[in-house]
Parts: sequence; C-alpha cells; structure tokens
Amino acid sequence: MTDPFLPVGEPRRPSRGPTGRRRRRQAADARTPPQVSRRPSRRQARRRAHRLMVMATIFLALLGVGAAFAYQDLNDNIASQDVDGQLNADVRPERKAPGAVNVLLLGSDSRSGSNREYGRDEGSARSDTAMVVHIADGRRDASVISIPRDTLVDRPACPTKSGAASAARAVMFNSAYEIGGMTCTVATVERLSGLRMDHVVEIDFTGFKKLVGTLGGVRVNVPQDIRDPYSHARLSKGTHLLNGEQALGLVRTRHGIGDGSDLGRIKLQQIFMKALITQIRSADLLTDPVQLYRLLDDLTSAITTDKGLGSLSALTSFARSLDGLDADRVEFRTLPVAPAPQDPNRVVPQEPQANAVWQALSADRPLPARSEKGGQS
Repeated sequence: MTDPFLPVGEPRRPSRGPTGRRRRRQAADARTPPQVSRRPSRRQARRRAHRLMVMATIFLALLGVGAAFAYQDLNDNIASQDVDGQLNADVRPERKAPGAVNVLLLGSDSRSGSNREYGRDEGSARSDTAMVVHIADGRRDASVISIPRDTLVDRPACPTKSGAASAARAVMFNSAYEIGGMTCTVATVERLSGLRMDHVVEIDFTGFKKLVGTLGGVRVNVPQDIRDPYSHARLSKGTHLLNGEQALGLVRTRHGIGDGSDLGRIKLQQIFMKALITQIRSADLLTDPVQLYRLLDDLTSAITTDKGLGSLSALTSFARSLDGLDADRVEFRTLPVAPAPQDPNRVVPQEPQANAVWQALSADRPLPARSEKGGQS
C-alpha cells in the first residue's frame, strides 16, 4: 500500500534500530533488580535505638564521674578543726535563740609563705579581722559586729598544741588567735559577748586574693584617697573595680585612713564585705559551671572551718539556707569601744552600749539605734 504522506516515487526509508548508547542503557536496565523500600526494619530500628541509649548512658556516666571527682576535689580542699570538741561545754553560753545562727568570721594576718610579701614574718599569726555574723531566724536578716583587734579583753584558758594556756586579763583581743588559734578565739568571743558561736570560718590572704580575681573583681566605692606603703594600697576616692591585690590592700590598710587605728580599717572591711556579697549574688554562676567550679575551688582552698561546716555538702546546705538574704538586709556595726584608761593606743568595750548590742543578738532582736558617741558605727 502506498504511504499517502510520502511523495510519489520516493522510496521508503528503512526503520532505524536503537543506537549504541540506547542499547547499553537497555542492557543495564535489564541487569538492575527492581527497587525495594529503604525503610529500616523493626529489628534495625531497635538496634539503632539501643546504640543511642548506650551512648547516652556512657555520656551521662562520664558526666557523673566528672561531677564525682569535682565534688571530691572540692571536699578535700576544706580544712576543719574540732572546735566544739576542744572547748568545755559546761562553761559555754547557752543558745537562747535556737532559730538563729552565730558565725565567727576570722581573717588571719600570718606573714608566712605566700603571705610574706605583705610584711615581715614575726613567726606567728594573728586575727587581723574578727566579725560576729548573726543570722536571724528565717535567714532574711543578718547583723555583723566587727571586734577591733586592739580591744582589751579577758582571755579564758585555752587549749594549745603544747598544752593549755593560762587565762589572762586585759590582753589584746587578737592575741587569742596567736595563743590558741580558732579555738581560743571562739572561747574569747563567747566570753566577751555571752553568745554561743555555732560555727567559725577563717580565710587567709592568698585565698582571698584568688577569690576576688575569679569573680572578675569587686566594685567598691572608696570613701577617700588611700596611700599606704605597708598594705600597698593606692586608691583614689570614688568607685573602683578592685582586683585581688587591690582588694587585699584595701581591707588591710590601717595607716592610709583615719587616725591609723583599727577602727578606720574596720569601716573599709565592712564596705568591702557588703560589695562582695552584692557581687556574688549578682553573678549568674549557675549558667557557667566552669566559673562556678573555679570560685568554689578558690573558696574551699582558702578556708578553715569547724567540723560542722567541714564538708562541701554542709557548706552548700548552709549557703542555700541564705538564699533569701540580700546585701541590703545585712547591717554592719563595730563594737562600741572607748580608749583604754591604761593605754590610749588600746580600746575597751564601751558600756552600756556594747552590752546592748550583744543582748539584742542574744534575743534575736534588731540592733539598738546607733550611738553618736563611742566607737559604734
């Protein structure tokens, strides 16, 4: 039959078979097995879930081991003394306000070892700072009473490494630490105040510097120009972000402020303590575990406590109980004092103001109004 679409007389072209490329593609298609679903089987899914669970368990275990090592490391840093065991319970004051807590905070002025740069080593240590911290029942208010180190007191007989030291009358308060360390200082404070000390914490100079450095400094409003070659304090009046070295110079200076007595230094110590509390509470340490560990490492390495606070768990529990205590609810005072009749370079508790302070703390009441006379501030 003639193809109607071909010109008449033109021969029909033979049909062309597949090209070489097409033949190769067809051959490959013939060899390729039919596609199957790539969805994993239930057994494969279970294996994968098991592997993920094992990996997660190992990861959490490693975190747990790391946390355990960190806890043990911090716990081992803490030095403690059995103060209660060394004191005669029969002569200690009774606890009159069970819900309140009294903590004796000490700062040692030893010039040994790494503290040697801050003065000559006299072969002994004395309590350069002594503060009775009264935390009211409810843990939302606190009173801090600084005791001038030059205060003349009656020191009770104290246990020492070489035996018991005899009692003494009208001796400088900070000699108690030199004679019998923390234990004798606690006994002397209890004799002076009539308050039972529930805990005692001592911090040394080197640890203090490191703690401030780890915090990134502490912002303090310095009330006047300070130039003290003894403590290396050189600060102008105004607000400063103090590093560890500057902070230490500030809290140790005595010759650079006021009349050179301990009262001027106490005022600076109280200003710094309030700034330090504010700095610690404002630092968001929970979101920075590395920074938190460094801070705890510095703190636990720098302190010596009584047995009651001699573990990381005890310190942590105590710190958590103070979570509701803000810096503006902490009142700082200096024990009311007057010049000693027998020595104008020494002071004695001024009565009845001094006793009124101790009685208020004993009853867990607010401190009496500040006196315009005497050493109370």
